[in-house]
Amino acid sequence: MANKFLSRILSHSVTQNALSLFIVQIGRYLLPLMTIPYLARVLGPEAWGLVIFAQTSAQWLIVVLDYGFNLSATREIARYRDNKEQIPEIVASVIGAFGLLLLASGLVVLLMSLYVPAFKQHPDYLVWAWLIAIAQGIAPLWYFQGIERMQPPAMLDLGVRTFASVAMFVWIKTSDDGWKVLALQAFAGLLASGFMLAWMYREIPWQFPRFASALKALRMGWSMFLYQSSSSLYTTANTFILGLLASVEQVAFYGGAERITRSILSLMGPLSQAMFPRMSYLLANDSRRAAKLASISMLVMGIGGLFLAGALALTAPTIVHILLGAKFEPTIPLLRVLILLIPLIALSNVLGIQWMVPLGLDRAFNTIIIIAGFINLSLAVIFTQRFGTLGMVWTVVLSEAFVTVAMYILLWRKGLALHQAWRIETNK
Repeated sequence: MANKFLSRILSHSVTQNALSLFIVQIGRYLLPLMTIPYLARVLGPEAWGLVIFAQTSAQWLIVVLDYGFNLSATREIARYRDNKEQIPEIVASVIGAFGLLLLASGLVVLLMSLYVPAFKQHPDYLVWAWLIAIAQGIAPLWYFQGIERMQPPAMLDLGVRTFASVAMFVWIKTSDDGWKVLALQAFAGLLASGFMLAWMYREIPWQFPRFASALKALRMGWSMFLYQSSSSLYTTANTFILGLLASVEQVAFYGGAERITRSILSLMGPLSQAMFPRMSYLLANDSRRAAKLASISMLVMGIGGLFLAGALALTAPTIVHILLGAKFEPTIPLLRVLILLIPLIALSNVLGIQWMVPLGLDRAFNTIIIIAGFINLSLAVIFTQRFGTLGMVWTVVLSEAFVTVAMYILLWRKGLALHQAWRIETNK
């Protein structure tokens, strides 16, 4: 009986999609974590801090180029996945929108090259950061995620990123080789995205993007872009702000703690991403099942977040010494504060991405994220100038705590908190 139940769970499309997304997360977050012990020691705090700053800038550019299509386009593909005529139109509109966003990102890169001191001294780091962003922005993972068939692109993505990670141990030998980290990441991303595009167009016919449809895709993705750009104000922005206010060594200490935390968080990301298209589909067809599935997800994500945070708190000194080395001792107290993000983000992902967005509460959702972003920016400048990197980590935690609490209060006041929705649906 138990084996039959387990087999049914493992063969379910949501589980298969989650496992595939987990493979993608391994390539994008856990594999780089494996290179940290080597890079931190070979490059040293100063050179590695510059690499982290460039990677953070790439993440900001990714927000522009991705434009929230990993959510908005996934949602559209999931809704029309049985419509063979609608899917190519959605794909063409997203590709056309990416072309317009590429021009916009070029303007952003130009401004960064003129006004960001680190990039005025190292313009090649900015170019590689832009290429990393282009590679991730053009990857059509939203298509495969929408049709809930992530296995092929996931394995492809993992393969090329494994090659890039192994190559770092061969190609990077001195503190002057920091740019090679970015070059390898850009090459792996572009190669994976190229194969994914070819794979996608084997399944659907090519349609030339039209300007009007591209604008439509931008309007479709606006709310999700607003969410991701606003959330970057209290995630990605922190390393960038720190790079403007502190030394690159301080960026390296903070970046080390953040990368360890974000790598742990990436273990939870696949479940959340896999649930999103399923929740969008169920809310349109079977609201009772949607409420039940969201409640289960909240339980799993909450328990998983607490377990991971507890384990990381106990092993923080050992993890820092193994991954970063003795020179990164200041990272330990930063890591012990940042682990509070794990249960907070686990809960906010369920309340926001898995529940509020599929319910159509995009405006309220974005309002919370925007407010959190401005809270973070204000606290980041004040706390960092007064308390240094420790002030920055508390800024991040407080901003994320605001998001989680605000989402629950809003849903509760609307009678849509998960326990309320479940009670209503089971009483029908």
